[in-house]
Amino acid sequence: MIVYHVKSGLKILFVGINPHYGSFSRGVPFSNNKNFWYLLNRSGIIKENINDLRDDKSLFDIYNNKFSDVYKLGLLNIVNRPSKSASDIKKGEEKGGVHRINAAIKRYKPKVVCFIGKVSFQKYDNKKEVSFGWKGKLYDSKVFVSRFPIRGPNSERIKEFIEIKRYAFGD
Repeated sequence: MIVYHVKSGLKILFVGINPHYGSFSRGVPFSNNKNFWYLLNRSGIIKENINDLRDDKSLFDIYNNKFSDVYKLGLLNIVNRPSKSASDIKKGEEKGGVHRINAAIKRYKPKVVCFIGKVSFQKYDNKKEVSFGWKGKLYDSKVFVSRFPIRGPNSERIKEFIEIKRYAFGD
């Protein structure tokens, strides 16, 4: 099971679709394919030893002890139920998650809300056509739709994360 750490003072709130079975069993979002963590590191959003990101126990400690407290990051999934693929999500299953995410954004006011992949934003906003990049605001938070961590060239995703970082942290 994944424990989500969302609180006031976050610079970036990442919003995913739902956890993969492997990530769910490890208790760390995106730990089944750790590319999300490598991208955070390579873009400078987090600063960790790459070997610690590869190691499940170390990554668990980073996520639970540093992700929100040190790095000022949060993550929520639209659907908390694990599955092999986002296509396994049933129509309407996202409704409770959309309400929960709206409540978190309104209450905690992260500087940026980053939807991880077009599908997460489509499930959130119920739009068929979505492009990558800045989307305006939700409450007081600026919204960005990034590429999914395992599709496409890493160089594009790193550029996106650097752009988000500059806005969120002012550097």
